Amino acid sequence: MRDETYNPLDKKHLAASVSEALLERQAIRIDSLKRFEGAGVYVLYYVGLHASYEEMALRNRDNKFEWPIYVGKAVPAGARKGGGTGRQTQKAKETARESPVFKRLNEHKKSIIEADSLEVSDFYCRYLIVDPLWIPLGESMMIAAFAPIWNTLLDGFGNHTPGKARFDGMVPKWDVMHPGRGWAANCRQRPETRPMLEAEVRNALRMATVPHRPRLMSANISASQLNDMLDDDET
Repeated sequence: MRDETYNPLDKKHLAASVSEALLERQAIRIDSLKRFEGAGVYVLYYVGLHASYEEMALRNRDNKFEWPIYVGKAVPAGARKGGGTGRQTQKAKETARESPVFKRLNEHKKSIIEADSLEVSDFYCRYLIVDPLWIPLGESMMIAAFAPIWNTLLDGFGNHTPGKARFDGMVPKWDVMHPGRGWAANCRQRPETRPMLEAEVRNALRMATVPHRPRLMSANISASQLNDMLDDDET
C-alpha cells in the first residue's frame, strides 16, 4: 500500500500550521489585555471553581492552558465568509489594520462580567493575528480538534444582541447556564433548565478526549472535514 503523498499546501496542513502558531502564544488574562491591532483567531481558557467545568479547569491551571472553553475568530469588515480563499476587498485589508480581535475579546469580557456565575479574572486568552485568508481555516481546525464546550454543547456565548425581529428565538443555552446578559431575558424560554445543562456539561467534559499535542490535529482531521466546516461557515 502506497503512503499518501504529503502536500504542505493541503488545507489541513495549512490549518494545523495556524493552530500550532496560536497555541504557542502566551496566555494572557482577558481583563489585562492592552489594545492591539489586527484580525485573527483566539481561544479562551477557564481556570475557575465552577463545579461543572472542574475537569477542564484542572487542565488549565498552573499555566498549563491545555483545554480551551471557546474558540473564535474576528475577521475584518468586508472580508469574505467561509474559506477565505477569494480576493480580499480593499475595505477588509484596511480594517485588518484596526482591532477586530481586541474588540471581540472585549465583547466576551463584557458577557463574562454580566454572567452571575463567572469571574472575569478566571479567564485567559491566546490570540494570533493572521492574514484574513487563513482565519477561517485556523478557527475550524481548533474547533474540530478541541470541540470547546462553549462552541458545541453550550452554544450562544458569542452571540450579539439580536435585532428586534429575532427576539422570538429561544434564549441561548449559554445564557440559561450563565444568566445575566440583559438582552437574553427578552428571548423565549427553552425547555432545558440550568441544573440540566450543568449536568450535561459535567458529563460531556468527563467523556471528552483532548489532544495533548497540537501536531496530532493535522493527522486526525481530514481535508474533507475542513471543507465541510468551512462550507457551514458561509451560511
